[in-house]
Amino acid sequence: MRWLVGWSCTTAKAPGTLGFDGANGSNGSVGGGDQGTLHPVGSQLLWGDPDPLWAVGDWRADEVRVVQADPRTRIAVLGTCGASDEQLRLGLLAARGGALRHLTTWSGSYTAVVQVGRRVTIAGDLAGARPVFYTPWADGTAYATAALPLADLIEAQLDIGHLAALLACPDVPEALRDSTPYVGVRRIPPAHALILRDGAREIAGYEPVASLAVAAPQMEAMRAVDGVRDALVEAVRTRLAAPRHVPDIDPGPVPGMGPAERRAPRMPVPGIGADLSGGPASATLALLAAGLPGLPGTVLGHGTGAGERLLAVTFNDLATSGREAELERAGALAANPRLHHVVVTGGEETLPYADLDGPLTDEPGPSLVLAGRHRARLAAGSADHFTGSGARQVLDAHPARLADLLMDRRRRHLVRPVAALAKAEGSVLVPGKVYAAARRLARTSYRSGIGDAALRLRDGRFEEPPGAVGASLAALTWARPGPAARWLTGEALAEVSVRLEQAATRPGPGPGQHPGELRARAGLARYAADLRVLEQAAEVRSQRLHAPFLDNQVVRACRALPEALRVRPGARADILRTVLEGAGVTDLPPGWGATSHASSAAAVSTGLRVAVDELVDLFGAPLLAQAGLVEARVVRKALRAAAEGAALPVDGLAELVSTELWLRRLLSRRGTCWTGTPARSRAVPAGIAPQRGALGSAGRT
Repeated sequence: MRWLVGWSCTTAKAPGTLGFDGANGSNGSVGGGDQGTLHPVGSQLLWGDPDPLWAVGDWRADEVRVVQADPRTRIAVLGTCGASDEQLRLGLLAARGGALRHLTTWSGSYTAVVQVGRRVTIAGDLAGARPVFYTPWADGTAYATAALPLADLIEAQLDIGHLAALLACPDVPEALRDSTPYVGVRRIPPAHALILRDGAREIAGYEPVASLAVAAPQMEAMRAVDGVRDALVEAVRTRLAAPRHVPDIDPGPVPGMGPAERRAPRMPVPGIGADLSGGPASATLALLAAGLPGLPGTVLGHGTGAGERLLAVTFNDLATSGREAELERAGALAANPRLHHVVVTGGEETLPYADLDGPLTDEPGPSLVLAGRHRARLAAGSADHFTGSGARQVLDAHPARLADLLMDRRRRHLVRPVAALAKAEGSVLVPGKVYAAARRLARTSYRSGIGDAALRLRDGRFEEPPGAVGASLAALTWARPGPAARWLTGEALAEVSVRLEQAATRPGPGPGQHPGELRARAGLARYAADLRVLEQAAEVRSQRLHAPFLDNQVVRACRALPEALRVRPGARADILRTVLEGAGVTDLPPGWGATSHASSAAAVSTGLRVAVDELVDLFGAPLLAQAGLVEARVVRKALRAAAEGAALPVDGLAELVSTELWLRRLLSRRGTCWTGTPARSRAVPAGIAPQRGALGSAGRT
């Protein structure tokens, strides 16, 4: 894990409080008496007191940049940023005048921190892949890009109410609010910045808000697609322009293995590579990276000796079937002479749930059950590896956008998506059902929609119609329970329903916002948070994963796409095909752009069936039951039923298993993110006390 952490206090250096000795180069610290100094473990100081900032973890030298205008006016940028030092200096001057959005408009994926006197500004991203957290501490505010270091700092207890909301309504921001799994540690929303002045905090949005008086005109379709192309090309070019990194040649002795044997499975290949699954998103990035100038492939003299060729990695699951067409398309794409194709095969040992051992992540996420599967693929990748993650979330139309079209009086654009659903279902009744559901949502107020979701939780109504049409109808709501909600206890569901009812009494998003747009942004934030968990759980030493579709500028370009274009069947493939054509790539294999979730669902079902005994043992005495969130007997019964083929939402079971795994890893941890504390303080020092009927006490603090 890599993060940045700092704080801002109400007073400057004083005995017994914050102190930084610039003369001897010590870290910013909390001193006094025999307490010693307090600073993050494995950190490098970027600037010192009274508002110190550290970079923690294995940051590369080019990933950390500090530009200073004067001793009290400076900017730190951590991550992959395409701005030059002069552009950073101009951004610093703009931020000094209050132009926060300017800090988020450079290409790449990064976090920017600006200090102007005693004012510190930390900008989050649009998607939520690079979040910012904060907590009150030492008469001021501590902040970080990870929640666990702040939880260690204040010895935070578990927020059981947040875990209940995360399981019951993971895609509903009104249930999660700004909480984290740790009491007292808060998260700023996407598209917002944290501003600290002498320890006092303010959260400000930096994206312009649509006018309620005059609707903003939508961009012309081809111009919007050109914007997506330009943003994607610039995102890829920024990664290609960064310095190449060669991993350590020998990661250390491994009993029974020689140097070549132990290096191959544990270290990535030097250079740049990409996933090549056969889907349109990964193929687009691989072809763009291979076609742009800048020596995208492996470094000459290292690894495969492929020189300028980009390493394309395809995963072939031998334990399940159904991906033959995708593998064939990946092979056809890999015939490009600029690609060096590697196929990674996996049997039952790479199925979901097969490898449940892994590192502690910052937060829980359903992708923890898939970490071993992804780690097997990424271990064959490059030191810098492109993934198509996030393309579906930023390009596809959420079903609730059909209601947005009705609200904007553009009914004719509903014809094509509704016709596609009717064709898939084979029923002439589908258009009427979909139109009625979209019309109902368009006429439902935000407050009523949130209240209906709270009522469904309290009444335990989780049934949803099957099939693609059923999923679309179920998604045509302001908020709905998640797949794991049906297995939570009544107390947990009551706590989340109270959270939703409280949200319904507060001012909503306003009449200028539509349900489809809000649901799409909430889904993107949830996906980005889970992808962050996956990157931490499946991390390969010396490797960097790049997801350009989640870059700020790419997200902005995708949001400019007209809704009428988004809702068309196959819109994502058409957009990416146009992007490639604009970049000079026209020779695509037949069937390019076809997508299918059948193979992934089959792998999850097979993995659940193979690992059911281990999963049942995991819930023999689960920590989730100690917290009052589930009943162990109910979950064990559901696991056995799903393994036998019962029609149950397996995504919900993955969320339960992942949360239980995360809790066990957290409580078995003995280390801390800080040094210099009297008792090596860490999060959740007392463990989980059995709770019944008091889940909401922590969540309402």
